[in-house]
Amino acid sequence: MPIRQLSETMINQIAAGEVIERPASVVKELVENALDAGASRVEIVTAGGGLNLIRVTDDGSGIPEQELSLAIARHCTSKLAENIHDIRSLGFRGEALPSIGSVARLSIRSRTASGDSAAEIGIEGGRVSAVKPAAANRGTTVEVRDLFFATPARLKFMKGERAESSATSDVIKRIAIAFPAVRFTLAGSDRSTLELPATDDSPEGRLRRVAQVMGADFPDNSIAIDAVRDDVHLAGHVSIPSFSRANALQQYAYVNGRPVRDKLIAGAIRGAFADVLPRDRHAVTVLFLTLDPAIVDVNVHPAKADVRFRDPGLVRGLIVGAIREALANAGIRAATTGAAGMMAAFRPGAASYAHAGPANGHRSYEAAYRASGSGFDPARSSQRPLDMQFEGGGFDHTGGRNGAFGESDQAAFDAGPLHSADARAGLDEAAQTLLGTALGAARAQVHENYIVAQTRDSLVIVDQHAAHERLVYEALKNALHSRAVPSQMLLLPEIVDLPEEDAERLALHSETLARFGLGIERFGPGAVAVRETPSMLGETNVQQLVRDLADEIADNDTVDTLKGRLDRIAATMACHGSVRSGRLLKPEEMNALLRQMEATPGSGTCNHGRPTYIELKLADIERLFGRR
Repeated sequence: MPIRQLSETMINQIAAGEVIERPASVVKELVENALDAGASRVEIVTAGGGLNLIRVTDDGSGIPEQELSLAIARHCTSKLAENIHDIRSLGFRGEALPSIGSVARLSIRSRTASGDSAAEIGIEGGRVSAVKPAAANRGTTVEVRDLFFATPARLKFMKGERAESSATSDVIKRIAIAFPAVRFTLAGSDRSTLELPATDDSPEGRLRRVAQVMGADFPDNSIAIDAVRDDVHLAGHVSIPSFSRANALQQYAYVNGRPVRDKLIAGAIRGAFADVLPRDRHAVTVLFLTLDPAIVDVNVHPAKADVRFRDPGLVRGLIVGAIREALANAGIRAATTGAAGMMAAFRPGAASYAHAGPANGHRSYEAAYRASGSGFDPARSSQRPLDMQFEGGGFDHTGGRNGAFGESDQAAFDAGPLHSADARAGLDEAAQTLLGTALGAARAQVHENYIVAQTRDSLVIVDQHAAHERLVYEALKNALHSRAVPSQMLLLPEIVDLPEEDAERLALHSETLARFGLGIERFGPGAVAVRETPSMLGETNVQQLVRDLADEIADNDTVDTLKGRLDRIAATMACHGSVRSGRLLKPEEMNALLRQMEATPGSGTCNHGRPTYIELKLADIERLFGRR
């Protein structure tokens, strides 16, 4: 087949295959155009998951009538001058509108602030219509109908209406976090309305917008991040370790205000939380990187979803270091969701309407009623009041009373002082200074595993095994990394064959690896010789370890694989060497454990990511008893 020039329509459809993946991709491009035009209000309407209709309306600067035809031509843009390395807008390719118009029915209606009237242009499957007058307020309305009608094969790859609608919502939320001063509305016949009122660009305004998107719980369970290294600024919020998710969908990252899904940033977040979260849990994060546009390349992906940093090690180190420092400085904090779960567990269950038995909402009454078969018998209830006397006692079934309010039963409680369940029984009152600490003063140990402590305004329940496990692990880890890791000499060096570039990378990191107990050196072209391995690893698969390290160095320029293995061994040793469940503790031992927790970073979770304590505020306790 001879070489020939493709038609303009075919070129645009090929471009659409890269840029317009699904309806959410169209919404992303159109909303970015609106924001680049300075809009303070963006309204999005969809139907059929976005396949039938997408309409984006903004109050931005608008497009002059004479430029409408250029707006739908390829590689025409107002956002880029002559320097491709100085990109300060969300869009810059000039491909979105012609690509959309080549696979859908597109119309653009726009009016500038100085224009007497609006103008409209349309494009259907690549065929452009003439510009005509229209009526509209200042701003632009872009309407896309019958997406992929010109390329029906693409429709076979679309998911269901609900999935496409959900993807569009996620796009809007990701963009909205970066623009808190803009009001976003997403509505349509295929969804419930999402409305995000405008706040402001201050740190408080950004946090309010984050709460609109991620829920009101996040600000109360997050830590602020603010760090600078070599003119790269990192700001935002990360969740405390005990507030985590089962997936990474609530990790939001922005580079110069642009939402990105970058594996370097995701890996840095995972590395920063490696010590405090298990592998199947993920932190909730909102991070903003601000740096010179000249040292980040955003032109590496057609949809601008990925970026490339000139110095990836600097960015990764900044993220990991800033998050770990923030976690260490935050002290000990428990997630508010733990207290909410405890409150829910304490509340009586909802009343059952499936039978005519008592509907007071207590599960034990319902269970007694169902077990009886014929009805509820209060005489056999474990919850009967003290003054109820049956079978000839102080209460009969006809309503008569003997003994009034059961003074004989009450007398048992008035006979003398009751024994205290307090850990301080027989001791002097705990110092007021202990009540003012984060975890308070130990009051009791229950079920030989849980320490009950009191602060001035809350009740704290501590899992003694999980808490001590974290303390032992941190002590082992500090001892491990404060000096060179002991190594064991191999009787015969292990020769590992590798690609030449991997062998060279390992050789460059040999000094760092030696500090972790792994002695390697070059052994001819495309091979390394391993002469020493960390003693803690015992017998290990040296070949696999070296290859894993080579892969990680190629991806992230770090040797965290080896460090992670050593830390996992320390975690196992901590688990077996900590205070076991079922061990009785003295009051002074319990208080000592609480004080060590307060002084140890990350002690809010154990090595497996489980919470070490739950705090219930006094106000919540009063609500349980109807005092508030």
